[in-house]
Amino acid sequence: HVQLVESGGGSAQAGGSVRLSCVASGYTLPMNMGWFRRLPGREREGVAFVYFGGGSTYYGDSVKGRFTISRDSAKDTIDLQMNSLNPEDTARYYCAADLRVRGPPLAPTSYGYWGQGTQFTVS
Repeated sequence: HVQLVESGGGSAQAGGSVRLSCVASGYTLPMNMGWFRRLPGREREGVAFVYFGGGSTYYGDSVKGRFTISRDSAKDTIDLQMNSLNPEDTARYYCAADLRVRGPPLAPTSYGYWGQGTQFTVS
């Protein structure tokens, strides 16, 4: 039973930085993992993706150059370092994972496992 638990939400000021973390458990093979977010009144969108080996990453256009995804396979965690925050980054952030990404890495439909999300607000 795969479980994903996000942490690090809360609030920050525009221009600041914050780090979100996701701890994964309940699986025996390395998973491909990503971060998504749902802005108020909008569909869930892909933020960042990292392959199970940690070598390749993808980013959504709105966060390129500001956000960085990383993984620590020994700890089964992925982090999302968010810099140069702006109010448009206010959203509920979700961690997602799957053994095989079923479509585009930043498409929500490509993943079968999701965390509950963590709310983050930029003011």
